[in-house]
Amino acid sequence: MPANKKYLTNSPLEKFIKITAGFLGGYCVMIAFHHLLGYIFEPKNVIITAAFTGYLLWAILLLLAFLTKSGWKIWLYYLLLTAVFATPFLLKL
Repeated sequence: MPANKKYLTNSPLEKFIKITAGFLGGYCVMIAFHHLLGYIFEPKNVIITAAFTGYLLWAILLLLAFLTKSGWKIWLYYLLLTAVFATPFLLKL
Protein backbone atom coordinates (compact mmCIF):
# COMPACT_ATOMS: atom_id res chain seq x y z
CA MET A 1 0.00 0.00 0.00
CA PRO A 2 1.58 3.33 -1.03
CA ALA A 3 2.12 6.20 1.37
CA ASN A 4 -0.54 8.85 1.75
CA LYS A 5 0.58 11.92 -0.24
CA LYS A 6 -0.49 14.39 2.45
CA TYR A 7 2.17 13.03 4.83
CA LEU A 8 5.07 13.28 2.37
CA THR A 9 7.42 16.26 2.13
CA ASN A 10 6.92 18.19 -1.11
CA SER A 11 9.72 20.73 -0.95
CA PRO A 12 13.15 19.61 -2.23
CA LEU A 13 14.82 22.01 0.22
CA GLU A 14 12.94 20.47 3.17
CA LYS A 15 13.98 16.99 2.02
CA PHE A 16 17.61 18.10 1.79
CA ILE A 17 17.47 19.67 5.26
CA LYS A 18 16.03 16.49 6.77
CA ILE A 19 18.62 14.31 5.04
CA THR A 20 21.53 16.47 6.21
CA ALA A 21 20.05 16.72 9.71
CA GLY A 22 19.74 12.95 9.87
CA PHE A 23 23.21 12.15 8.58
CA LEU A 24 25.37 15.02 9.81
CA GLY A 25 23.37 16.24 12.80
CA GLY A 26 22.75 12.71 14.07
CA TYR A 27 26.43 11.89 13.69
CA CYS A 28 27.47 15.01 15.61
CA VAL A 29 25.07 14.21 18.45
CA MET A 30 26.32 10.63 18.58
CA ILE A 31 30.00 11.67 18.67
CA ALA A 32 29.40 14.37 21.29
CA PHE A 33 27.42 11.92 23.45
CA HIS A 34 30.21 9.34 23.36
CA HIS A 35 32.81 12.02 24.12
CA LEU A 36 30.76 12.93 27.17
CA LEU A 37 30.68 9.29 28.23
CA GLY A 38 34.45 9.09 27.72
CA TYR A 39 34.83 12.12 29.92
CA ILE A 40 32.71 10.57 32.69
CA PHE A 41 33.82 6.93 32.49
CA GLU A 42 37.04 5.13 31.54
CA PRO A 43 37.75 6.04 27.89
CA LYS A 44 38.85 2.55 26.86
CA ASN A 45 35.52 1.09 28.00
CA VAL A 46 33.57 3.80 26.16
CA ILE A 47 35.45 3.09 22.93
CA ILE A 48 34.46 -0.56 23.10
CA THR A 49 30.86 0.33 23.90
CA ALA A 50 30.72 3.04 21.22
CA ALA A 51 31.60 0.50 18.56
CA PHE A 52 28.16 -1.04 19.12
CA THR A 53 25.98 1.75 20.46
CA GLY A 54 27.26 4.43 18.10
CA TYR A 55 25.65 2.97 14.99
CA LEU A 56 22.44 2.21 16.86
CA LEU A 57 22.15 5.75 18.24
CA TRP A 58 23.01 7.26 14.85
CA ALA A 59 20.34 5.15 13.13
CA ILE A 60 17.71 6.22 15.67
CA LEU A 61 18.63 9.88 15.26
CA LEU A 62 18.53 9.48 11.48
CA LEU A 63 15.03 8.03 11.70
CA LEU A 64 13.86 10.78 14.05
CA ALA A 65 14.93 13.42 11.54
CA PHE A 66 12.53 12.00 8.97
CA LEU A 67 9.65 11.69 11.43
CA THR A 68 9.57 15.40 12.27
CA LYS A 69 7.50 17.94 10.37
CA SER A 70 10.22 20.60 10.17
CA GLY A 71 13.82 20.00 9.20
CA TRP A 72 14.85 23.29 10.75
CA LYS A 73 13.56 22.26 14.18
CA ILE A 74 15.43 18.96 14.12
CA TRP A 75 18.63 20.78 13.13
CA LEU A 76 18.09 23.12 16.08
CA TYR A 77 17.51 20.20 18.46
CA TYR A 78 20.56 18.33 17.19
CA LEU A 79 22.78 21.40 17.48
CA LEU A 80 21.55 22.04 21.03
CA LEU A 81 22.12 18.41 22.02
CA THR A 82 25.60 18.50 20.52
CA ALA A 83 26.42 21.69 22.41
CA VAL A 84 25.10 20.28 25.71
CA PHE A 85 26.99 17.01 25.34
CA ALA A 86 30.20 18.75 24.26
CA THR A 87 30.17 21.48 26.93
CA PRO A 88 32.17 19.61 29.61
CA PHE A 89 34.66 18.45 27.01
CA LEU A 90 35.15 21.93 25.56
CA LEU A 91 35.33 23.66 28.95
CA LYS A 92 37.65 20.97 30.40
CA LEU A 93 35.53 20.67 33.56
